[in-house]
Amino acid sequence: MTTLRIGNASGFYGDRFEAMREMLTGGELDVLTGDYLAELTMLILGRDRLKDPASGYARTFLRQLEECLGLAHERSVKIVTNAGGLNPAGLADAVRQLADRLGIPVRVAHVEGDDLKVSYPDSLAAHAYLGGFGIADCLREGTDVVVTGRVTDAALVTGPAAAHFGWGPREYDRLAGAVVAGHVLECGTQATGGNYAFFNERAGDLRHPGFPLAELHEDGTCVITKHPGTGGFVDVGTVTAQLLYETAGARYAGPDVTARLDTIRLTQDGPDRVRIEGVRGEAPPPTLKVGLNRLGGFRNEVAFVLTGLDIEAKAALVREQMEAAFAEAKSRPGEARWDLVRTDRPDAPTEETASALLRLVVRDRDEAMVGRALSGAAVELALASYPGFHVLAPPGKGAPYGVFEDVYVPHGAVDHVAVLHDGRRVPVAPAHDTLVLENLPSPELPEPLPGGATRRAPLGLVAGARSGDKGGDANVGVWVRTDEAWRWLAHELTADRFRELLPESRDLPVTRHVLPNLRALNFVVEGILGAGVAAQHRFDPQAKALGEWLRSRHLDIPEALL
Repeated sequence: MTTLRIGNASGFYGDRFEAMREMLTGGELDVLTGDYLAELTMLILGRDRLKDPASGYARTFLRQLEECLGLAHERSVKIVTNAGGLNPAGLADAVRQLADRLGIPVRVAHVEGDDLKVSYPDSLAAHAYLGGFGIADCLREGTDVVVTGRVTDAALVTGPAAAHFGWGPREYDRLAGAVVAGHVLECGTQATGGNYAFFNERAGDLRHPGFPLAELHEDGTCVITKHPGTGGFVDVGTVTAQLLYETAGARYAGPDVTARLDTIRLTQDGPDRVRIEGVRGEAPPPTLKVGLNRLGGFRNEVAFVLTGLDIEAKAALVREQMEAAFAEAKSRPGEARWDLVRTDRPDAPTEETASALLRLVVRDRDEAMVGRALSGAAVELALASYPGFHVLAPPGKGAPYGVFEDVYVPHGAVDHVAVLHDGRRVPVAPAHDTLVLENLPSPELPEPLPGGATRRAPLGLVAGARSGDKGGDANVGVWVRTDEAWRWLAHELTADRFRELLPESRDLPVTRHVLPNLRALNFVVEGILGAGVAAQHRFDPQAKALGEWLRSRHLDIPEALL
């Protein structure tokens, strides 16, 4: 069976610079992908484009390619990346210029059609999530480097797989297998031990984890692994964690296929090798997701340090003084949020551990309302407020913040085009068949564990978790490693118990999805991130540590599991 080896060298804009070279020199590869885009990245690139219309792409990729394009050419490794961001044609031209300067004969193509800003003129960036068949068309024509804009993260894998194996758009099971492989690879070292809940149980070197690769087969199955001798580790747990990252229910929808996460089977296939098989696919939904980024206004913040005794009273005093100053100046920001963070402890051995933080975050459409209005009111209290008054840093000018929203359009509303290395433009047909996305019925739960002695302990002694953001929502995937632990978790960690353990979610919609094949539960918390990461609605704006907070919470756990 022919194997296609696809590696990843970037999980975000700003990931390890040397990863491209490491992946090209560390072992055999056929295709090297790089994922540079996220909701926040599109906003950053949109602001770049306001200053310079010729920009709008990830410049890091070009600098990496300057060092590595020759290596890729020598090893016949194709490169597929979404680093084109808001300007894939511009990046493709820049790659051609780089190749000419270096004297390396490579063919460069790009994919376009995702940019829908004309339809959403009030947005800074509006981009549909395209599938992988534009990438496939480029590769079938002998392209060496394919640059895209906003495609789904998994499209960087489904495109090369469809081109290599000759898959058609209705081969849903095979495409779904590639989507799952792409989802595991997309965040780089999160699949090889990075950000892993049980990191302290492994003896492997996590100081410099290697980037992952997938050995894909024609039937859609794959093995997730990494180059020999690189740091980190790949096991069923690291792959499970990444499968739960930024997903929701059993149906994982994309523009090419809806992958059924409830059909996945994972097995350890040797050291640092996890086999993925059994993935079923269905026709994609009739619409494409469109990410809209716009400027929401300006924000600023100040953190008052409260030390020693009477923390609550000190917080109340400075809050009253700030509100009075806003009222007197008739310059109260449109939104003001106060959070008292009790990091203090009694009889503390250091001043820092004796101190709490009172954070004030303000937002307004008018930059002056969050700049001078805040800094003046806060600084003038320096000698007139609570004992020990000081701030972590004086507030500066207001900074712009973004708002993310997703909307949906029919497949036919997007002109998906592969622009080949010779300038030919190849239209990519929309999905032939579609299926309206609906939640599956809840699967049967396992038999509960028999009664027995319990002990109050952190959930994380039994369960792993990984969490992340999707617009204003967050997901928390929770999994266990044994059938006995699954019998307990499936009955114990309900949506109501989740709300009890994480009080921040008590007044928000929380949906629980059950994935027995992975011994996992996936919780979606709607609205906990406000208007998305760029709005910085909460302390952890991307919900990266929400799962670790959950694991730290105590509940009654059967002693047999501890």
